[in-house]
Amino acid sequence: MSSQPSLALITGFGGINTAGRSSAHMAFQRVIFDVLNEQQQLETLTSLNQLMNLEGEPLDNQQTILQGSLIRGWDNVEWDAENIPFHQPFKNDAGEQCWRLTHKRLSVQSAGQTPKGFDPAAQYPSRHHPRGLQLTIYAASDAIASLGVEWDQLKQHVRPDQIGVYAGSAMGQLDPAGHGGMIQASLLGKRTSTKQCALGLSEMPADFVNAYVLGNVGATGSSVGACATFLYNLKTTLDDLRSGRRRIVVVGNAEAPLTPEIVEGYAAMTALINEQKLRDLDGKSVDEEPNYRQSSRPFGHNGGFTIAESAQFFVLTDEALALELGLTVHGSVGDVFVNADGFKKSISNPGIGNYLTMGKAVAEARRWFGSQTIQHGSFIHAHGSSTPQNRVTESHIYAELAKAFGIDDWKITAVKAHLGHPLSVASADQLLMTLGTWAHNIIPGITTTDRIAEDVHQYGLNFLLQHTPIENNEADIAFINSKGFGGNNASAFIVSPHKTHELMQKNCDAACWNHYLDRNEKVQEKSWQYNEDMSAGKVKPVYQFGEQVLDADDLTINDEEIYIRGWQQSVKL
Repeated sequence: MSSQPSLALITGFGGINTAGRSSAHMAFQRVIFDVLNEQQQLETLTSLNQLMNLEGEPLDNQQTILQGSLIRGWDNVEWDAENIPFHQPFKNDAGEQCWRLTHKRLSVQSAGQTPKGFDPAAQYPSRHHPRGLQLTIYAASDAIASLGVEWDQLKQHVRPDQIGVYAGSAMGQLDPAGHGGMIQASLLGKRTSTKQCALGLSEMPADFVNAYVLGNVGATGSSVGACATFLYNLKTTLDDLRSGRRRIVVVGNAEAPLTPEIVEGYAAMTALINEQKLRDLDGKSVDEEPNYRQSSRPFGHNGGFTIAESAQFFVLTDEALALELGLTVHGSVGDVFVNADGFKKSISNPGIGNYLTMGKAVAEARRWFGSQTIQHGSFIHAHGSSTPQNRVTESHIYAELAKAFGIDDWKITAVKAHLGHPLSVASADQLLMTLGTWAHNIIPGITTTDRIAEDVHQYGLNFLLQHTPIENNEADIAFINSKGFGGNNASAFIVSPHKTHELMQKNCDAACWNHYLDRNEKVQEKSWQYNEDMSAGKVKPVYQFGEQVLDADDLTINDEEIYIRGWQQSVKL
């Protein structure tokens, strides 16, 4: 085994998806709800009860809560999937081209929506923000609060330019408050607003975190790579932390693609599972209602992916800062690899790039921890998009690598079975579920299908169709894989908190480690108190509009450094 580079520690996380709030593993607990104990089930129901604005006790609302979360039929969008307006062309008596307004039913009738009743716009003064940015405010606030250390305290331990924020969206903001409304305005006889153009930009989630949540003046940006976008941003994060340019990075993505136009766009590509395909899979007649809950069936008999919305953010810090402040370590990022596909016949077809990214990730993890850990202590959170093509091509990658690296029981899961596919946020959902596995010692299974499709490659592979308990050291390394349209491929290996602690102790004597553990007890207490306050509805997202705005008078400048009001440390020139 070779020596490891400096560690990039995951010290906070938060967000929102169809399983609920992410912090304190609440969303993870909803996914594995059936195997939780009574106390954990009550915690999960309490969190969702508040999120869904339900009256009454969580246990009394249990069926409503469970039915109104995870993948399901349309129930939490502002438009009617049964009655979508569109203009139909026709020619009048004079032979002139005319249009008449009519309505139609979407062919796609299921999605991964945030829990029924949850409205991000009601969480803060949203001022006509696009939904993706509303989700951003909620998710980034949740991640920061989950740290158990106040942000104002944390930021004083680093220089202002040692903080980074990397976030964005693949599709941009295409709802009426963003670019979608701007493009449609003249056709609908409306006036383009002053916000639609700017707020529709794909990097706007990072901008909102900087301007309204953190007041960040450090690095910022967004890399976009279709469905691999989050891992692209995570790679930038890792490179920054390893180089020492940054000591704290908030990284994430937010995607709100649940508009009729986007749904129809992916449906036109035959990429989505529609109502009829779902009936055909289960042998149901046109009069029978499809099983929307099981729309997404990675590596099983399937017919397309299930589109979803999600916003997830993670706080990563360097090792020294975590030890100094006692930050909780939920895991660490080993490495992230990105490769393109080369020449392609179709822009949407998979190519060879994902063999390279996964191969590099497995080889690098082996260099860190040796063959035994890879062969007997690793598992995969697959891209698992639930398309017939993906189940064959992605499984072939894993089977070939299992042969190459001598793996005979490689555990594989795909959380899109429960959450759907939120495009740029997909691998962030996978990372979130990975952290949940290490907190609960359970890998969530692909429970939406009862058998693996015959054309799926299975040499050396163990596709988990049930929620699967794991023993200590049985899953210390997680591989997160992502494939995107256009030949955007990314794979990462993530290290468990147990294994990460072992690495940290190599660089820390007994006194240093005990000091860390003592501080961490208080940090964990504060983090759990935040969770209870959130479930009780006592906390609102951070949204600092027009507060603590800085201008030139707040700077003190000389030829070596710039001091900024509110910061203890300066920016070195």
